[in-house]
Parts: sequence; C-alpha cells; structure tokens
Amino acid sequence: MSGPLAGLRVVEMAGIGPAPMAAMLLADLGATVIRIERQAPSGLGVPRPPKYNLLNRNRHSASFDLKSREGIEATLELVEKADALIEGFRPGTMERLGLGPDVCLARNPKLVYGRMTGWGQEGPLAKVAGHDMNYLGLTGALAHIGRRDQLPTPPLNLVADYGGGALYLAFGIVSAVLHAHKTGEGQVIDAAMVDGAASLMLSAYGLHEAGLYSDRRGDNILDSGAPWYDVYECADGGLIAVAPIEQKFRDEFYRILGVDRASLGDDDDKANWPKVREVIATRIREKTRAEWEKAFEGSDACVSPVLTMAEAPNHPHMVARGTFIEIDGVRQPGPAPRFSRTVPDKPKGPELPGEGTEAALAEWGFPPERIADLKARGIVGNR
Repeated sequence: MSGPLAGLRVVEMAGIGPAPMAAMLLADLGATVIRIERQAPSGLGVPRPPKYNLLNRNRHSASFDLKSREGIEATLELVEKADALIEGFRPGTMERLGLGPDVCLARNPKLVYGRMTGWGQEGPLAKVAGHDMNYLGLTGALAHIGRRDQLPTPPLNLVADYGGGALYLAFGIVSAVLHAHKTGEGQVIDAAMVDGAASLMLSAYGLHEAGLYSDRRGDNILDSGAPWYDVYECADGGLIAVAPIEQKFRDEFYRILGVDRASLGDDDDKANWPKVREVIATRIREKTRAEWEKAFEGSDACVSPVLTMAEAPNHPHMVARGTFIEIDGVRQPGPAPRFSRTVPDKPKGPELPGEGTEAALAEWGFPPERIADLKARGIVGNR
C-alpha cells in the first residue's frame, strides 16, 4: 500500500454506515485494514450486491467465528499487531464478545480503540437504536434543513452518519495514533454521531447565539431563505444553484442575469426577499440550464448546475480532476484529499464477505499452517 497512512494497521469489526466509511477513508490513504465479518450476516443496512457496497472497498474481508473462543483469540492476535481497532456496535456488544477495550488494551497498550455509535457510550439514549435523522433531530440540525412552511428535509445520511460520524472517527483515530506513537499510550475514542453532528452546527449556533439566525426554517441566508442562496428552475426544467453571498459576487450575478440591481432595492432586507426572489426566478425561467451554464461559465457569480448522480461524473471539471474513478466496472468517487508526495494507490473493489480471509491473515503474519488449521476447524472462512 502507498499513501500517507502506509504502515498503519487497523482491525475493523464489520458493521454498517459510518464505521465502514471511517475504515475505508484510512484504507484509501494507505492503511492496511482487515475487515472481520461474522460468519452469520447481521442483515442490517440496505441489501445490495457486494460489488456495489462501496464503503467496503480497498481492504480484505475475513470471516471469523466470533462465537468461539478460538475465533476471539485469533482476533486478539490481530489486535496485538494493530495500531487501531474500529467497531460500530451498541455499547456493551464488544464486551460481551470478549473484545472490549480493557481486554484489547491489555494485549496491546498502544492500541487506539475507536468506538462508533449514534448516541455515544453513555447517556440515557446510549443503548437505543437510531439512524441519521434521529441524531440530527436531537442536535438542532434537522429543524433547520428545509424550506419555509414545509417539513424538514432529510439530507440523505450525509450529516450525522458520514460527516458527524465517519469523518470524526477517522480524524480521532489518526490523532490518537499520533499520540500513541509519541507516548506509547493507547486510548479509547468515543465517537458519537450526535456529538459530531452538533459539532458541525458550531457556526450556525454562533450565529444563533448572536441573534443573527432565526429559529424559523427557510428564514436565513443558508437555508433557502435568502433569494440569492437558493435553487431555481430553468426553462427546460433543469435546476441551477445560486449562491453569491458576498456583495461583489452578487454584482456579477445580477450583471450576467441581466437584472438592474438598483431596481431590486436592498436585497439584504428580509422584507424585500420575496420581491427579489420573484425577479430572479422569472428571469431564470427564460433560459435552459445549458444556456445559463454557458452564461455563467468562468464567472465569480457563484452559480452552478444542479447535477444528478448520473450527470456529475461527466462534468468537465470532475473529469479534469479525476474526481470519479471506475473500479471493476463501477463508477464511484475516488480517494480524497489529494497528496503531493504520498499519493495513494487506486483503491480495489469490495470483496465478498470472507473472500480475503487467507490473504488477510497471511498479510498480518499468520503462518500458513496456522491459517490452514483455523480454516479446517471452521474458525475462519465461510461455513
């Protein structure tokens, strides 16, 4: 493996959502990650063929009998060689398996033990099930995503699962590994999606505390309240995103749009927003999306087309940067961010559950005869 995290070894206990994404982010940047699957699938998540479960890319999938003493012991042997462990189960699950933090850190004091949950390891809701929207609901985020006089809009599962969960866990792991390398001290990371989602709301809370952000949805600059920060429909039904927040960018926007800004009055005055919105909407409906794309191309007006997933990978900018790649015939976003020196290898596609058991164990230093014995007794590999 190449990349800035080459040499980092991570044990991932197979799960869904943010924990696999955190593991993928580390693997994409060069970490050697072994994904340990239970021999009995959990049945959680959205069913799909394994090749399309893209969060599982770029690492070996090994199947272990985690109900057996031998399976747990084999897992602990991996833990002894690891820099970090990632698990995304409800609090207490790993302890019941015999793989809790106390056991693992006793075997490897330098281990960074990353725990990913929705509500955190403690608190009244710690052991309650939940999903992205539930965590957003509790943090104040969901209440502020959507349009005026409409119900809140679920922002896919980007904000709590992946933004507040996976990214914070990956950042926490790298931070704790740096500490462990300096001090020899491992530790436990309690990464809760509810905490991460709240953290992502930091700027909005600052504006709210200053009296500059209304509790009313669709009444603020960044939530579709401002007419110059919204999505508009073109003549052909296509959509464009309009976002010239700063005055100089708005000057450029109105110039290209063909609207006399002076005629609009004060477009920062909320009382004037409905009038400004109607003027912008009427003008944008006069041309197709392609025509507006051409008109605004290369300008600082902060206007872009609203592309679908079918369209986005073909946009010239995305193509020029190689933002999307193809692996085993599946088009998908490539690794991010970019590095000038430690450029990661192109990711490999997801393996079938348990497909990489032998290769993974060999990669982690298990002797061939030990692997053969574990496989013969059903401790590793699919039954």
